Amino acid sequence: MKLRKVTAASATVFALALTATACGGDNSSGGDSGSDGGGKTITVGIKFDQPGLGQKTPQGYAGFDVDVATYVAKKLGYNADQIEWKEAKSADRETMLQRGDVDFIAATYSITPERQEKVDFAGPYLLAHQDVLVRADDNKIKSPKDLNNAKLCSVTGSTSAQNVKDKLAPKAQLQPYPTYSACLPGLQNGAVDALTTDDSILAGYAAQSQFKGKFKLGGFKLTNENYGIGVKKGSELKAKINKALEAMVADKAWQKAVDKNLGPANYKNEPAPKIGEIKS
Repeated sequence: MKLRKVTAASATVFALALTATACGGDNSSGGDSGSDGGGKTITVGIKFDQPGLGQKTPQGYAGFDVDVATYVAKKLGYNADQIEWKEAKSADRETMLQRGDVDFIAATYSITPERQEKVDFAGPYLLAHQDVLVRADDNKIKSPKDLNNAKLCSVTGSTSAQNVKDKLAPKAQLQPYPTYSACLPGLQNGAVDALTTDDSILAGYAAQSQFKGKFKLGGFKLTNENYGIGVKKGSELKAKINKALEAMVADKAWQKAVDKNLGPANYKNEPAPKIGEIKS
């Protein structure tokens, strides 16, 4: 009997020790974040090279996606100084979420059926469209068909320019450039006649101080691009982020973020989309 009492007491002490260890083991980051904050940081993926949307600058991080992510993080219980920003290049986004490198991604991340097989999306939080950017004094390109025989900037790895050539302007002359930002001087000096990608991205580039007033959007709305916030498949964060996005629209912070980041290029944004409403 005496031995049993000692054994039971030892087992109780051991169980308590395990419980204490488990409770104290994950307090260094936001984790998955089925949590409502409480950790020290939350890790968010954004673009580092898209002015007006997600850009790393000497002063910090700026853009519409950054403002949306900061608002969402605040609703999850994290202040701006508790956000760890990571660059989320287009080709890496699903892998980053699947590996748990980031808690969520806000990086001009269009919701598509193919991507939904690998990750979940909150939102959408912006409806963008493929469009073209032309010189402000150009009155020749008034519709997609006017791109026939025009020199169209083609960025390596992008499908936007090829989409125009295949479906809308088969005689467009694709001019290869390494990045969208590299297209802008060429557009300015006449080496190319137009640049095409999402209108939100084009507006961000056109709003840069060195190009302000020099370019204009065609307003063609060639495709629908539903930007969502990516999370790991099955993450409880999806529902919480959706609530945060609804709050951002309701208190007008969403429209203020659009106006601040994309307004200087006369970007005519669509109304804030309803959560779960994907326009094809």
